[in-house]
Amino acid sequence: MTPRPAEAPLLSILVPGYNVERFITDCLKHIVAQMHARHELIVVDDGSTDATVARVRAVQAAHPRLRIRLVEQANQGIADARNRALREARGEYILFVDSDDRLLPRSLEALERVIAERHPDVIATALRFWHPDAPDKDRDVYMSYAPEQTITCQDAILTAFFRDRHMYVWCKVFRRAIYAQEAMPLFPSRRLFEDVAVVPRLLQRCRSLVYLPHVLLAYRQHPVSITRVISEQWCVDFASALAAVKPHFERAGVSAAVRAQFDVAACHFYIGLVKNSYQLPAAKGDAVRGKVRAIFLDSLFAPPRQVLADMAGAGRHDARTARQVRRALDGSRWFHLQQSAVRKLKLWQRLARTRALPR
Repeated sequence: MTPRPAEAPLLSILVPGYNVERFITDCLKHIVAQMHARHELIVVDDGSTDATVARVRAVQAAHPRLRIRLVEQANQGIADARNRALREARGEYILFVDSDDRLLPRSLEALERVIAERHPDVIATALRFWHPDAPDKDRDVYMSYAPEQTITCQDAILTAFFRDRHMYVWCKVFRRAIYAQEAMPLFPSRRLFEDVAVVPRLLQRCRSLVYLPHVLLAYRQHPVSITRVISEQWCVDFASALAAVKPHFERAGVSAAVRAQFDVAACHFYIGLVKNSYQLPAAKGDAVRGKVRAIFLDSLFAPPRQVLADMAGAGRHDARTARQVRRALDGSRWFHLQQSAVRKLKLWQRLARTRALPR
């Protein structure tokens, strides 16, 4: 094996950010505390109008011996900030960290150990849903892969991924060579749920995966806000993200088992999307559900009734989702009235909690 040049980083830690002056120092502090000469940290500021850039520069100045780079660009959105970070990265492996999250202690050390021992195409990790204002709600999430083993079966890699349905790019540490196999720019510009459209395609290219059951990152859950509402773009982008993966899988010739698990994941995402759409005004919600219904049906590999019949004979969670998807597709009046009532109740609860937050 050709030795890696001494100056080449092993890990590139990529942090895209926009107007995150409240969080960026804390985020970077938890990264730089673990860094050494074989790491590089690249922060892409996506046209912030607050003190984000000044906070990043302060961290740079405080750690002159570390490879910390700040890249500034005009505001283009999170997907384009991720694309810019990828273009700038020089590490053998890529780790994304969102600018309001925390890299947990000894995470870089744990990743390096797996790389040294196994050198896989991708390392999957555990994660934490982190509620800074309500620690009792914190929850660690582990994947269903066999831990600390090199998995080389593509079906095993992809079926477990779709079964778990945690599609965040920051809990999958890919070799940069895997990203390089995709046409750039990779993340879809100006789209939400950019991870969902990309991570399955990257995994399909991987020939080896190691699952590290280390809780790598604390994923910040923000307090409820009346301004955080579902929009038409949110719904359409969500539905489109997984649908965009289907043609790539068709060209790659993924197996029937992968296609079946993909369809199950699509059903779970679809019913969650339909339920959230009831937060929209009635007429707009009806129109959006018509759009996402068409996108969903086009995204399935198998006929919908076959997918739902197979799910009905599976575990309780899949069977329940299948019943709800069938009612949504059939235009069940009872389902419509039930979801309208549930969403109104949840909106009232959210407003009540928002009013209770400290000012």
